[in-house]
Amino acid sequence: MTGRFVVQRHHASTLHFDVRLEIDGVLVSWAVPKGPSTDPRVRRLARRVDDHALSHLDVEGRLGSGTVIVWDTGTYTMRDADSSPAEALAAGHLVVVLDGRKLAGAYALTQTHDDYWLMVKTRDEHAGDPIADDTSTLTGRTNDDYA
Repeated sequence: MTGRFVVQRHHASTLHFDVRLEIDGVLVSWAVPKGPSTDPRVRRLARRVDDHALSHLDVEGRLGSGTVIVWDTGTYTMRDADSSPAEALAAGHLVVVLDGRKLAGAYALTQTHDDYWLMVKTRDEHAGDPIADDTSTLTGRTNDDYA
C-alpha cells in the first residue's frame, strides 16, 4: 500500500514541522518541534495532533497568526508489508519508507506516552547530513515570504 505524506514548516507562536501521513482517508498528524532528522542517532519528539483533511496536502500561506509552507511532500510505504498503517498506528509503532523531494528512506514513529511519540531516522543509504533548505517544494517560497 502506498500513501501520501506531507511535511509542513509551520511558523506560529513557535517554529515547528507538521508531519502528516495519509491513513484511511485522513492525514494523521504529528507536530515535530525540531523537524525530522536525517541522522539515525537523533531522536525527535513528535506530538500527535488532530487529524487533518486530505485537502491539507498542499496548504500554504498565512493561516491565523502564522505561516505554513509545504517543506516536503511525496509518498510512503510501510516497511513491514504485513501490517497496515492503521494497524501500526493503533499498536503505537510505524516504520514508513518515505519517497519525498527532501526526505527519503525509513523513519520510525514510536508512541512513548499518550500523545507523545519519537521520530527516528533508521540506518539506511538515505541517512546523512541535515537538510538546510527552508523553501517550499511546491512554490519555492519561505515562511517569511508569507509573513
